[in-house]
Amino acid sequence: MTTTASTPEAAAVGETRAHESRQRPRWELPALVALLAVTAFTYIWNLGASGWANSFYSAAVQAGAENWTAFLFGSSDAGNSITVDKPPAFLWLMALSVRVFGLNTWAMLIPQALLGVATTAVLYAAVRRVSTPVAALLAGVAFASTPIVALMFRYNNPDAMLVFLLTLTAYFVVRAVQDGRTRWMLWAGVAIGFAFLTKQLQAFVVLPGFAAAYLLAAPVPVRRRLRDGLLAVGAIIASAGWWVALVELVPESWRPYVGGSQNDSFLELTFGYNGLGRITGDETGSVTPGGGSGQGGMWGSTSITRLLDGEIGGQASWLIPAAVILTIALLVLTWRRPRTDALRASVIVWGSWTAVTFLVFSFMSGIFHAYYTVALAPGIAGVIGLGAAELWRMRGESARRGRILTTMLAGTVLVTVVWAFALLGRSESLLRWPVLMLGAAAAIGLAASAWVPDSRMLAVRSAVAATVVCLAGPTSYTIYTVQQGYSGSIITAGPAVQSGGTQGPGGMGGGRSMPPSGAGAADGSGSAPNAPSTAQDGSGTQSPSAGSSGGRAEGRMGGGLLGGTTVSDEIVGMLQGDSAGFRWAAATTGSQNAASYQLAADAPVMPIGGFNGSDPFPTLQLFQQYVDDGEIHFYIAGGSMGAANGGSSASGEIESWVQQNFTAQTVDGVTVYDLTQR
Repeated sequence: MTTTASTPEAAAVGETRAHESRQRPRWELPALVALLAVTAFTYIWNLGASGWANSFYSAAVQAGAENWTAFLFGSSDAGNSITVDKPPAFLWLMALSVRVFGLNTWAMLIPQALLGVATTAVLYAAVRRVSTPVAALLAGVAFASTPIVALMFRYNNPDAMLVFLLTLTAYFVVRAVQDGRTRWMLWAGVAIGFAFLTKQLQAFVVLPGFAAAYLLAAPVPVRRRLRDGLLAVGAIIASAGWWVALVELVPESWRPYVGGSQNDSFLELTFGYNGLGRITGDETGSVTPGGGSGQGGMWGSTSITRLLDGEIGGQASWLIPAAVILTIALLVLTWRRPRTDALRASVIVWGSWTAVTFLVFSFMSGIFHAYYTVALAPGIAGVIGLGAAELWRMRGESARRGRILTTMLAGTVLVTVVWAFALLGRSESLLRWPVLMLGAAAAIGLAASAWVPDSRMLAVRSAVAATVVCLAGPTSYTIYTVQQGYSGSIITAGPAVQSGGTQGPGGMGGGRSMPPSGAGAADGSGSAPNAPSTAQDGSGTQSPSAGSSGGRAEGRMGGGLLGGTTVSDEIVGMLQGDSAGFRWAAATTGSQNAASYQLAADAPVMPIGGFNGSDPFPTLQLFQQYVDDGEIHFYIAGGSMGAANGGSSASGEIESWVQQNFTAQTVDGVTVYDLTQR
């Protein structure tokens, strides 16, 4: 590998690429517009089917739209009792939209869908910088048609904003590699900083590969590369640090409690519950402990095949075998190119993203959900676009190389359709045999074109057919997904799959056995998914979304922990009665329960103990003070687990105190205490 570079070389490379960019074919812009238009239609259509989606975050969006302090800190309620268990950057666009258009599903989720379109566009631009329009279009289509991508960009979890910001970071790194300008590394640092304010340490998973690409390939001296890297780190600290400093330095009495932490510290949340605890399984206050030595507790066994097993495999793994083959092939083929080769650097960017994320998710012992795999999608798509297009282009450089590369492409197609056949078989899809047979035919045609004289048309037709067939499986899952409504904290894309693989409660580690949302009840009654019901204990627990694996876990871990509760008109009327005179219309254990009441009544409800009911907020003494000061009207009994996995028992202490000092009343099957009447 050539290891020297000069400023004239960098200028020549820049001029060549600028010239190439001006030579765009006439069809490129219409094709890009069509890609983005189809993506927008797919992600926006039927968007209202999910209702409040994850009500935990919907309540925070509602609070942020009503109260600027709640907006800034990511509070669960406008009374600013406690935050959600993530930093708030992903809530800001949704809250602003709701502030402008009012509280409804569309106003909340449209920003998420548009982020999906923007991510597709940024991915296209990043790939196009170093390759052909075909490569960029293929990358965009591969990304947008990934089932879990379609779901998460139609949902209100933080992963949509995270993926957008990481893809934007990749684009800035590619630009920095091309021209060596410091500003691109600064922008990359800013994007990572806000990604940290979206999902904390997960934002840093891509950093090793991104840093390696720039240090290896930027067309500037090594001292300049090191300096730019340090400046990028400074940009990360500045863009994320202002908010962290705000939380840590502002007196605790002036801001909401940091949800998910055990000592009201965002740093503890970052390095504990949402940080190293996700890797080791040692997450104080989580629903259940993880495991070690290959065991992930209720989150499934950890292994190199974890992301390929059961229902997890159908989320984003369709093109992983192809991505592995194409990454290795491109690295080998570009090994002897100059150090500053932008194509090889881009392969490092996308390939390292995929590899590191895959390994982290495969072996993390803490909380893991199938939808986390959305973070793999841009890396996979980038490698697929670059690899397929560049191998196709290189095959024309010589007859011998052409035969080798064409055969390699044919083998990649065959591996991809065989894997799609396996994945489609888990859901008993009618597509599995057509995909296998047509894919095999396309692979044979592609391989044959390398040996048959004057076979250009055979090669082109086989390549087009192979592309369509390889994307048929994930596209079918995506089409299925956008027709459904999803709710709860744990969701999976695509149709139901046969039970199997390594499976934790609720399908968290393996195959899904319940029908997806819209498919009718598991007992064949045909009742609508997400239909409310009242639990036997009178807590009014909402029946789980059939399309949500979280619903399956909910029955095992306590009503309302993962999917909230059904709220009757009578309860709504009670909460709205004179709520304006109270800081909180009610308090109840667990964020999902509180969110359901808050969204229904449009009045602040305190989630005692945060998401799991295991955070030490409020303490019994503080709750008693709130009651004495007349800040809470009602206490609603029922909720989630309380002192989970070593967490605080404060929620249980509060419930006992309320029961001993106030008179219970039943409102439409729900036990309620009026805290103004002793």
